[in-house]
Amino acid sequence: MAKAHIKKGEEVVVLAGKEKGKRGKVLQILPAKNRAIVEGLMMIKRHEKKSEEKPEGAIVEREGSIHVSNLMSAEKWDAKKA
Repeated sequence: MAKAHIKKGEEVVVLAGKEKGKRGKVLQILPAKNRAIVEGLMMIKRHEKKSEEKPEGAIVEREGSIHVSNLMSAEKWDAKKA
């Protein structure tokens, strides 16, 4: 487990994958898996079971995780492009 080069709350750019080139704010870092959850990116659908709050169940969309090697700080990205 290496030290992550990004921090929670930081704006990042995705370098590889289906979300390549998109920006978002880091919501959570998962250091054990070397992954991060970025706001509005890698949206996945999860099925929720029926419960008292949701008697019919639901399909919920939420952010999935992205490996930290595919992320770069937006500040570094902008400096590199300039």
